Amino acid sequence: MRPQVVIVATLLLNVVLFAINLLVAIPSGSRAVLSQAIYSIADVVASGLLLWGFYASRRTPTHEHPFGFGKERFFWAFMASFVTFTVAGLAVLFTGLERVLQPQPINFVLAGTATIGIALAASIGGIAIAVLELRRSGESIRSLLDSPHLGVKTIFLQDVVSVAASGVAFVGIALVAFDGIEVADGLSACVVGGLLVAGGLVLSAQSREFLIGKSIPPAMARQILTFVERDPRIRAVRTMQSMMLGPDDVLLTLKVNFIDGLTTDHIEREIDMLSAGLRAEFPRLRHIIIEPES
Repeated sequence: MRPQVVIVATLLLNVVLFAINLLVAIPSGSRAVLSQAIYSIADVVASGLLLWGFYASRRTPTHEHPFGFGKERFFWAFMASFVTFTVAGLAVLFTGLERVLQPQPINFVLAGTATIGIALAASIGGIAIAVLELRRSGESIRSLLDSPHLGVKTIFLQDVVSVAASGVAFVGIALVAFDGIEVADGLSACVVGGLLVAGGLVLSAQSREFLIGKSIPPAMARQILTFVERDPRIRAVRTMQSMMLGPDDVLLTLKVNFIDGLTTDHIEREIDMLSAGLRAEFPRLRHIIIEPES
């Protein structure tokens, strides 16, 4: 998968959406359209943070950071979800509450409806780009949701929430324009704000797991154990520990019980061959430490 393609495409789409939404929200007075503008600019900021995290994570390891900077992507994904969902969600929520307390009619209903339609089309386009990138790399939406690619997952969830938010905003404008229920405009903004805050909490919780040191998935751990224990010179794997240092960067430590009769040179060669085999079979294993059981 090329996460930078998904992130850049989302960033450019949201710059255009922000300009369109703001131009319509100010003269129309619609809080539903204004919520779309707030969400769009928050998406721009979030996409910029994710893009920065992607390139920051590719820096060469240093003495202070011997395992590299892979967790930069987890940190900036956390910041992106906080900005996009939590901060923007609260802003939209308070904007909606203000209009609920002081309902007003909406001007330029047709322009507001068209703007929401454009936002909906752009969000669907963003989802399509993400799906195409997943298919290109032989993955599925389910594998994305289960993966440590928090940046792409954040972008994908942004677009999904945007589709739902566009539907809610459309209903709010329609109720004001055709049924005269002026409070519906503010209520729709409140619903959108609630959706954003809920999405932010979910993504922030996932980011926290990786920031504090999450291990590899159980399925991958079982595959690694099976691979190692197939070696005829290995009697058993006593302990296995792992940590996700980035979406494609794993630290693995093994304590291995070798068969009797091997010299120190034989064990050293076996460790080198086992490490090379593991890296070839599991490319995400960037750092491998194998300790023979004494």
